Amino acid sequence: MNGRDADTLGFYAAEAQVYAGRARELGEARLRRFAELIPTGGQVLELGCGGGQDSEALLALGLDVTSTDGSPELAAEAQKRLGRPVSMLLFEDLAADAAYDGVWANACLLHVPRPALPGILDKVHRSLRPGGAFYASFKAGEAEGRDSFGRFYNYPDADWLRTAYGDLGWNRIDIEEDLGGGYDQEPTRWLHVTAIKLS
Repeated sequence: MNGRDADTLGFYAAEAQVYAGRARELGEARLRRFAELIPTGGQVLELGCGGGQDSEALLALGLDVTSTDGSPELAAEAQKRLGRPVSMLLFEDLAADAAYDGVWANACLLHVPRPALPGILDKVHRSLRPGGAFYASFKAGEAEGRDSFGRFYNYPDADWLRTAYGDLGWNRIDIEEDLGGGYDQEPTRWLHVTAIKLS
């Protein structure tokens, strides 16, 4: 099973310009904590980079960022912002092997159907070097569903996520919950997952 949903990709295609023009929503502290887990100048893959806001911030923190998105329209918008190439990459097409010191996946893997997520997390794990850091965030919930824009979400809870990450060889998996928002302006419970690959 793959991680793509036609309605979700269609939303981002139609809304790419507006979506990419938003201010970065994630706090600076979370980005800095991730950057501190990466060697100076380390190589980071960003999945689902959207308009490139987080890539821009990670580059400013001195990391070597490879920015990707599954929407060609959003990848084009991010490329305008960053002034550097942004690749179109669907999660299931990730095929890197021990290539990155970190993977940043803010508010993107939450669109992957639950049955497909463990396989994609395995691809992320394989793409990391030993000791590499992986950050991902998810909208918390109890069951898969769609939002008011028709976008698909896996809406996991923390226990389900721990099972999905599985016993791939993580040194640790930390899950934090907080309240925030999103493009739909609705109050949202977010789960922030930081996993470290075994050295």
